[in-house]
Amino acid sequence: MFLPFGVKDAIDIFLVAVFLYYVYRLMKMSGAFNLFVGVLTFLGIWVIITQVLELPLIGSILDKVVGVGAIILVILFQDEIRRFLVTIGSHQRWRSFVRIFSIKKAPERKKTDMTAVILACLNMSKTKTGALIVIENGISLEAYKRTGEKINAEIKTRLIENIFFKNSPLHDGAMIIAHGRIDSAGCVLPLSHSSNIPKELGLRHRAALGISQETDAKAIIVSEETGKISTAYQGCLNIGLTPERLEQFLAYTNNSI
Repeated sequence: MFLPFGVKDAIDIFLVAVFLYYVYRLMKMSGAFNLFVGVLTFLGIWVIITQVLELPLIGSILDKVVGVGAIILVILFQDEIRRFLVTIGSHQRWRSFVRIFSIKKAPERKKTDMTAVILACLNMSKTKTGALIVIENGISLEAYKRTGEKINAEIKTRLIENIFFKNSPLHDGAMIIAHGRIDSAGCVLPLSHSSNIPKELGLRHRAALGISQETDAKAIIVSEETGKISTAYQGCLNIGLTPERLEQFLAYTNNSI
């Protein structure tokens, strides 16, 4: 005899599937996927020992470990939990949902700003001038802006190149673009500890990936060693972008510039 299956059950299964998929993506891009699989494996072993084999001694030991499992999970996945809560709290997510039902033409100023960033990156790529540009999105980067120098200037190609000029005191840090302006420069960003980053990449790439994991910001990197242009967004690092792909990346994110 089949159990009754209604609309609520379908919604319940769908929400659980979405949640598990999101957790899977979060763990994979943060480099903690193997640790997450280890936790699931431990829980599977605990169920087999206590419910199937019914071994009392080892079962009682595992019961006590599972009893404090919530605290252990918070310690192990504190960065991932923080990132999950920050993402949920981002009001940009809700604005993106609203945009689905509204059509709004982006102002010409944003296209001009996008062109200025692209030209600056291409020029710095030719001269192998290292650069790290971060574009603020829904989550505020105020904490990182305070680590650098306040600029509050229009987005201009020459200004970007001058800030990242090798003899400039601000060239080693990150530039943060927010609300259509260059907000700050020389900023310090969190470094990603992911083991998936190629060893030949430097701190700029790790910082770009780190800020994309901690927030919903987008980052553009120009390598000082190779001159290649890379981007980081949502914990994913794309290396060696062509000018066309860089333009597509910024066109997709031009609501933030």
